[in-house]
Amino acid sequence: VLYEAQGHYGEAELLYLQALEISREQLGDRHPHVASSLNNLAVLYEAQGRYGEAELLYQQALEISREQLGDRHPHVANSLSGLALLYQAQERYEEAEPLLQQALEIYREALGDRHPSVATSLNNLALLYQDQGRYEEAEPLYQDSLAIYREILGNRHPDVANSFNNLAVLYEAQGHYGEAELLYLQALEISREQLG
Repeated sequence: VLYEAQGHYGEAELLYLQALEISREQLGDRHPHVASSLNNLAVLYEAQGRYGEAELLYQQALEISREQLGDRHPHVANSLSGLALLYQAQERYEEAEPLLQQALEIYREALGDRHPSVATSLNNLALLYQDQGRYEEAEPLYQDSLAIYREILGNRHPDVANSFNNLAVLYEAQGHYGEAELLYLQALEISREQLG
């Protein structure tokens, strides 16, 4: 994960592949840890634009998670979200939307309405709607996501700054420049304070 964050994709891939091999060898091909390793590798491939390889890995992880944990487990929602974000990156919006909606439903059911994973899921769905120009549908989702983050993480958390920024981008796209500017300034202030 560290190497991936630094853009050292080759080194990250080797370690992810080793982790996957060990998990399969020690736990079997259908263990939830194998699904997690597949998800991690899929995220790496997606970051590199290797969409076909990433899609196969997300689908395998989803299948294992459903088989081992049931259809309503948060790990299933993680795989659904990953696959949906991959589709969104490829502008396959009609395929992405139901997956994001399922993930949100699972997170709410398993973790409650006020969990950070719910906030992230709301944000992801809002981004999808925004990408399609469905601004009226995106706005309340962004606002709900922001409210959850503020409630759980406080007003000065980087995820709150990111939520302010996302809402600002939406307002800017709609021509609401004054509202967008205020949110951009808040996001900038928090980011400087928390991240330097």
